[in-house]
Amino acid sequence: MLSILNNINEPKDLKNLSIEELEKLASEIREILIKKVSTTGGHFGPNLGMVEATIAMHYVFNSPVDKFVYDVSHQSYPHKILTGRKNAFINPEEYKSVTGYTAPEESAHDFFIVGHTSTSISLACGLAKARDLKGTKENIIAVIGDGSLSGGEAYEGLNNAAASKKNIIILVNDNDMSIAENYGGLYENLALLRETNGEAENNFFKSLGFDYHFVKEGNNVEVLIEAFNTVKDVDHPVVLHIHTVKGKGYKDAEENKEAFHWVMPFDLETKEPLVKGNGKKTYTVLGEELLIEKAKADRRIIGITAATPGSVGLKNFRNVLKDQYLDVGIAEEHAVAMASAIASQGCKPVLGLHSSFAQRTYDQLSQDLAINNNSALIMIYSGGITGSDVTHLGIFDIPLIANIPNIVYLAPTTAEEYLAMMEWGIDQNKYPVAIRVPNMEVVYTGEKIEPNFYNINTYEKIYEGDTIAILGLGSFYHLGKKVKEKLKEEMGINATLINPRYITGLDKEMLEELTENHQVVITLEDGILNGGFGEKIASFYGNKDMKVLNFGAHKEFTNRVPLAELYERYHLTEELIVNDIKAVLK
Repeated sequence: MLSILNNINEPKDLKNLSIEELEKLASEIREILIKKVSTTGGHFGPNLGMVEATIAMHYVFNSPVDKFVYDVSHQSYPHKILTGRKNAFINPEEYKSVTGYTAPEESAHDFFIVGHTSTSISLACGLAKARDLKGTKENIIAVIGDGSLSGGEAYEGLNNAAASKKNIIILVNDNDMSIAENYGGLYENLALLRETNGEAENNFFKSLGFDYHFVKEGNNVEVLIEAFNTVKDVDHPVVLHIHTVKGKGYKDAEENKEAFHWVMPFDLETKEPLVKGNGKKTYTVLGEELLIEKAKADRRIIGITAATPGSVGLKNFRNVLKDQYLDVGIAEEHAVAMASAIASQGCKPVLGLHSSFAQRTYDQLSQDLAINNNSALIMIYSGGITGSDVTHLGIFDIPLIANIPNIVYLAPTTAEEYLAMMEWGIDQNKYPVAIRVPNMEVVYTGEKIEPNFYNINTYEKIYEGDTIAILGLGSFYHLGKKVKEKLKEEMGINATLINPRYITGLDKEMLEELTENHQVVITLEDGILNGGFGEKIASFYGNKDMKVLNFGAHKEFTNRVPLAELYERYHLTEELIVNDIKAVLK
């Protein structure tokens, strides 16, 4: 029975509640959070730890006049519950009616769509400057977790916020965790501040010029209300450093913080996942096994992650080869530059990045890595068209990486090809290499493939045919096989099927040969078309008679659109592709 929450429809409804009622409200919010997130999946631990702080913020401040900016949104669920969206957490039929991130289209209490880390302080600086230009007096509150403080933009924001000399309140939610454990000198200072109740002379925030307050009991509503009242309406920049428990209220999440940072749906009684794998190895696992094997034999090999070891094939690696493992925290830009420097000294860095987070590293990929032509290996995970939130789309890495000179970007199609490319990428010392890890179930062929990809931009013609040539890049090579079969079945055409392998350039000789007995070339890529692989092919044939059809994602941000719907929209089924070919051949 949600005796308190049922009466809370907006933040002002909190104002007249007693401390006892607010504590009861915290319990009710935790109850529905645990039930909802265990059912749908999502960020579990971060939100459970922020329940009391969120209640206290809305009790003291006047949202949306006073403006809350949540970093990365991993801790925004309680905020959503208190700002008119509670039914999306109570009623299973409405579970999917809100996103996992702050969203202005959902509520006037949200100011930005935010899904990447280390941004809230910079955004708050902008809100504060706009406030001052308009001559208003509201509070600006940036909420940021300790894990997000490792990102470079957080330091840039802190530097400018401290210098503003105006009202900016930075709420540091310190639960002594990033996604995995924290790494870096800053965290030694945070630990010292926790140990000394905020009284240590060595204080990172004070050194920048902030007024500083520490709250030891970051999950105590009454103490938090007092702290927020202390900083409300200040006329200068303030850091309010609160110590919370990640996963608060759910024992397993408190004891295993990394595993419960983000969860897939699971049964609360049995703790078993509701979506079970098929027991087969993934490309991530295969890559990690190879990396461990090679690193045991060569101490120069080092695995690098930006706080996501489990999802980039380094979870076991870090335990087996601790001295050859490096977690830089949420600092992808730093990771790329560091990998380049490691490679410059003859060592062999292997850096795992998610496609969405690789967007943060363009300058480092270009300036620090490619210009210096250092042979680091960058593994790109989660690339491709998905039904994910708009902040985590993996469709932009192909135009981003493949258009930087010197970088060799590879697209494997099978387990054998993937492992051969990975082995070559580690062993060679001639190029910066990136590999787009297939985002699909592992395909085995049994074929032995030599780890030699020095003959850059040479495609592999798998089936020789005529009339239609299909270039299926990476994971979409297998869609190309289906298209080939359907063309044979419906039109009697024996199409040529090509595995490009290299995303970064053109096999001009092969492409020219196709003009002799082909009318149409189609390209298939699991990413955005604009600036992508297919457009390079189309450009090559620009002054020739060859017709080119490019299939991939449109230039758009999608937000939780079902994958099947996107494939239909983009004509990424063998039926729709063949229909488009028929139309061209008329």
